[in-house]
Amino acid sequence: ILRKHCPFLMAPIECLRDYISPETDIKVTLSVFELASAAGLKCDIDPALVAAISNMQTDNTPVEEEFKLSCLLLVYVAVSLPTLALDLNSLYSREHGGHNNNIHCLAAAINQLAAAMFTVQNKNIEQQLKEFLLVSRKHFL
Repeated sequence: ILRKHCPFLMAPIECLRDYISPETDIKVTLSVFELASAAGLKCDIDPALVAAISNMQTDNTPVEEEFKLSCLLLVYVAVSLPTLALDLNSLYSREHGGHNNNIHCLAAAINQLAAAMFTVQNKNIEQQLKEFLLVSRKHFL
């Protein structure tokens, strides 16, 4: 609706969102994504999730420890994927239009959570997700 009624307002926001690259300063990236998200546009990184994760951090925990915990969470998910795939609730159900355990949402959840966690820690999201795929591939073979 906004795009239809206010194209002069939405076009610059879309342009800003599309202009963001991985090399852009994280504060600028989050500001642009927050603006785009408020306008109803989809973003690579969810600014609300980033804010929630950054608010959970304590002053006592070192940054390296937070990074290790984030990596361990992704390893846990990667190791759990084969077990989840073999679960009977992971079979597609036409009645529900999906899976009983909502496993069809797992890829989006992993991408959004990893992007938010590693954004807060100022780490390379793409590199961490590549490592996640390597770990999960080893457990599927």
